[in-house]
Amino acid sequence: MKKFAKRILALSVCSALVGTTVHAASYEVIDKGAADTHKYTFAIQENNSGEMVISGTQAYNFSVQYEFLDEDDFDSIVSLASLSHEFTLVYDDIEDEEALRAGTPTENDSFWALSYIISLSSNLAYQKYGDVAALLNTGDASEEFSIFDTGFDGEPTTVSSELTRSTVDFVNGITNNSWIYGSASAPYLPVEIVNDQDTEDTSDDTSVNYWLREFSTRGFYSLDRGNTIIPLIAPESTYGGVSVVSDINESGVAIGYASTSISEDAVEFIEENCSTEEQLEELPFDVCLDLVLTNNGLTLDNLYSTEAFKWTINSSGEIENSETLGYLVTPHEDDTRELQSVAQAINDSGVVVGYSHGWFDNDVQTPDEFETRSTYAVVFNNNRVVDINTDHETYFSSRATDINNNDIAVGYLSKTISGSTRSVFYYADVSNLDNIEAVLPDVFFTGSSTIPRSINEDGFVVGSAEVETDITTDGSSRRTHGFIYDIGSDNFIDLNSYLPCDSEYTIIDAQSINDNNEISATALIRINARDYFGNELIDETDGSPITEEVVRAVRLQPIPNGIVEDCSADEEVTERQGASFGLFTPLVLLLIGFRRRFK
Repeated sequence: MKKFAKRILALSVCSALVGTTVHAASYEVIDKGAADTHKYTFAIQENNSGEMVISGTQAYNFSVQYEFLDEDDFDSIVSLASLSHEFTLVYDDIEDEEALRAGTPTENDSFWALSYIISLSSNLAYQKYGDVAALLNTGDASEEFSIFDTGFDGEPTTVSSELTRSTVDFVNGITNNSWIYGSASAPYLPVEIVNDQDTEDTSDDTSVNYWLREFSTRGFYSLDRGNTIIPLIAPESTYGGVSVVSDINESGVAIGYASTSISEDAVEFIEENCSTEEQLEELPFDVCLDLVLTNNGLTLDNLYSTEAFKWTINSSGEIENSETLGYLVTPHEDDTRELQSVAQAINDSGVVVGYSHGWFDNDVQTPDEFETRSTYAVVFNNNRVVDINTDHETYFSSRATDINNNDIAVGYLSKTISGSTRSVFYYADVSNLDNIEAVLPDVFFTGSSTIPRSINEDGFVVGSAEVETDITTDGSSRRTHGFIYDIGSDNFIDLNSYLPCDSEYTIIDAQSINDNNEISATALIRINARDYFGNELIDETDGSPITEEVVRAVRLQPIPNGIVEDCSADEEVTERQGASFGLFTPLVLLLIGFRRRFK
């Protein structure tokens, strides 16, 4: 096996000069502004022209469809509020039950109605809550663009408040010519099903509304900043299929993954249980399908074998060519488990990195039917799939997340440290497929889970890393800060150390760095709180605004010849190569994990 060793890579830029340029600068935080439609925004990627794609969540004024609720449902909402309101900081018991039952609730009571809907997320008889939106920022304002979401009647709408918000819209990036790409689900729409108790007598017929969707994950791209969405249908699209566009290079070559086959045993089982005349009289096929998958621990996302894909798109948006990129291994002919390979990033030369299923034992020549496997970081190039991580005993899985035009790939290896799984940052020169060595830089401290997300042409890497050394025992995540790492100077720096000591922002993640060394990041900031409808909350005792901490998409703009301030006198300092860490309140919503080019 190859030895994991630290070595200096030959870069096409002068690392000393580049290091001087950035390390003699501090960063200015450019707030991308609050979205009028959403409380939280997460930076994804900014192109060289300053256009940033953003993920938003927790929409204001979610449209609960009260006409689909009956008296028992309203009873349950009242009970939920009665039992739970003392455990919330903002919301009280039901204020106006009569208005609630009439479908015109107060702001307080709207919150409990939505909470009830969310608690029934697995029941197809109830409205669905997705609420992850795609936004584009071209200056100060962030505007939402709908991918596959529609109005409740199934018709397209440009009015934000009329969307079902039952979709999960992941925007993965934007190219320098403003092409946007990612993946999204279809909206859940109400479908009335009439149960015919007696074909000759309709008086005893009953109707039930089910909330159904056409697919769970479908890739998309847009050549006009989200105004026109082009879906990418998977080769195997039974029950909708699965596809994702992870990255597009400047030549219009897109990569990602798509479903290429479906388990024949699963299809046979589904058909036997959901397609009989007797069954269809009781439940529609789509409802039965969901029940069968749920009862057997399956979803539409793991029903298929998926393979890394490459699509060549012309200037008109048409796919001129598509090809699969292959797998790291070939399984036993009787191995019926789903097989997976995923393309995560592509450079302008067409070199692709990602991950694929592979054997734990590197020496396997003829695999068994149930050969032990995991997913490992790979390079797809010249019709080959090559493992970046060959030390499977130490690192039981791995990912490659990005690659620049110098063929320097970045990613992370998974390792058990002090009884917990930790992510270990690496970079590697993958220009020679027969001689790949992963370099493991020093990070904040041993055991700090570190996720690199992006590398630019100058060899600067950004991502997030844990800054707390305490081992959590309650399942909570350790706090993270955004970092920047310079391959040339081997400096790993907390991005917060580049901000003024009195900055109101704490950088908790860095998703992307462009060729201007501008960083798309997510920060914590304290702002005036807003209620369910989006109105500012006022303290009734003194009339002052109530504040709260939220996450906000920001750009970190380099300040040439800026002075890095010494904040040691103002805060408790953790020293690690000159890095200092601010304090911030843990935020549960960060567990959503908006991740560029991650499945």
